[in-house]
Amino acid sequence: MPDLQQPDTQQYDVIIIGSGAAGLTAALVLAERAKVLVLSKGQLDSGSTAWAQGGIAAVLDSGDTFEDHIRDTMVAGAGLNRRETVEFVIEQAPRAIKRLIDLGVPFNTEQGALHLTREGGHSHRRIVHVDDATGWAVQTALLKAAGDNPNITMRSNMVAIDLIRDRNAVDPEGGQSIWGVYALDTGIGHVEALTAKATILATGGAGRTYLFSTAPSGATGDGIAMAWRAGCRISNMEFMQFHPTCLYNLDVKNFLITEAVRGEGGILKLPPDAGAEAGKRFMPDFDERMELAPRDIVARAIDHEIKRLGLDYVHLDISHKPPEFVREHFPTIYERLLGLGIDMTKEPIPVVPAQHYTCGGVRVDLKGQTDLPGLYAIGECSESGLHGANRLASNSLLECFVFGDSSAHDILTRFDTLRAPPPIRPWDESRVTAPDEEVVIKQNWTEIRRFMWNYVGIVRTDKRMERAANRIRLLLEEVDEYYGNFRVTKDLIELRNLLKTADLIVRSARRRKESRGLHYNADYPQIDPVARDTVLAP
Repeated sequence: MPDLQQPDTQQYDVIIIGSGAAGLTAALVLAERAKVLVLSKGQLDSGSTAWAQGGIAAVLDSGDTFEDHIRDTMVAGAGLNRRETVEFVIEQAPRAIKRLIDLGVPFNTEQGALHLTREGGHSHRRIVHVDDATGWAVQTALLKAAGDNPNITMRSNMVAIDLIRDRNAVDPEGGQSIWGVYALDTGIGHVEALTAKATILATGGAGRTYLFSTAPSGATGDGIAMAWRAGCRISNMEFMQFHPTCLYNLDVKNFLITEAVRGEGGILKLPPDAGAEAGKRFMPDFDERMELAPRDIVARAIDHEIKRLGLDYVHLDISHKPPEFVREHFPTIYERLLGLGIDMTKEPIPVVPAQHYTCGGVRVDLKGQTDLPGLYAIGECSESGLHGANRLASNSLLECFVFGDSSAHDILTRFDTLRAPPPIRPWDESRVTAPDEEVVIKQNWTEIRRFMWNYVGIVRTDKRMERAANRIRLLLEEVDEYYGNFRVTKDLIELRNLLKTADLIVRSARRRKESRGLHYNADYPQIDPVARDTVLAP
């Protein structure tokens, strides 16, 4: 890990909120001309990037084509993708991989060429990877490069509260521009007004809105909620991706079994508790692509079998492959499972679906620009049109690199014309007191995640979503009252954002009167002939 540079009194040109793949990619490009401040809510490597096991999708094999990758992405996205975005990202993919290689990411090779694996929904082998810990390798390389760059300052344990708007200026002019962020330094408990000519949200997704999620604890929808409060449109929040295969273990939470296990021959079977059907391979009953079907289909199939038979989990079995093959391709998973008493070379892995990725978010264009001047959103907090109604496996890191690059270049193109921020009013704590009942925050957090899982999960109904909306309405009043009377803490900020994100998910889901991609409503099982985005405006 690089040493953190200490904050100083210099004026930053760009503030980036988030230190994952998207944020650091943008920072490295911007640092050619700009002074950049990168803020991380926790430690610099605590975001979703470091957790990514699978890899990065790119057309690198002679038998593959951009058109094939585009088609696979559009099929997985159930036709809701914006084609210009899909083309833009996929055509930039080989260049993004080359930049990562130049940064020292040690991608796996075979006979002198990059080793490519295949995952669900892909028609070719096109996933570059570093064993089964690609995200960690990418995060490490990006952090080293950023830490070595004198134009990049990185600050950890800085919790963004709200974006600084024109109305926060000492002399407001009535505009809509964004000038930075109010952020809590959790080390000293002080809120700072951090200003810049441009601000980039790279805050990740909202997985912690759900009870079971593969996302890190900080994935509370912060960027999405802040952008909404500032006046940005939010789109397609009903499309929350559930990964089909999260390890089922009561002592170990949120351990993902990568898509690549199925891509390399893993089979889904019913466990011994299924009685007469024990050992049955069930995916052929749901899709001709079987285990290589897109994630939404596989997750619903597992959910169906678990509910139909009253199971706790199903089995993912790759023990029919040679032991050395399994250990070579999945060393991290193998060692972790072995420590839990599961030898995946000899026995199946118990798995259940869990929330995995936020496909909706802040609506942006090909440059990552939001509706507000001076504000960009990139990576999982954004809705660029790449993923549509369901993200194709290993397109997420790719989106981070491409939009990190495009947003930074857009800022640099207009760099000489960007206005300096006006004088901004400091954070006002004159009318609040220290929180008196932290248990309120913990209780509300648990309640939100539980009713979102039960009512707005893999399979939804109008009645379930109505119940969720009623609970959210009451909680919004309670949390707003609490927020207005007490000093902010990390937990309170996250609860406020988590609840607003849950509200946006439910509002979006109730508007969609069809079942498309990741959104399955049992009351509307059909798919409409015309694909339409769900766009919410403040």
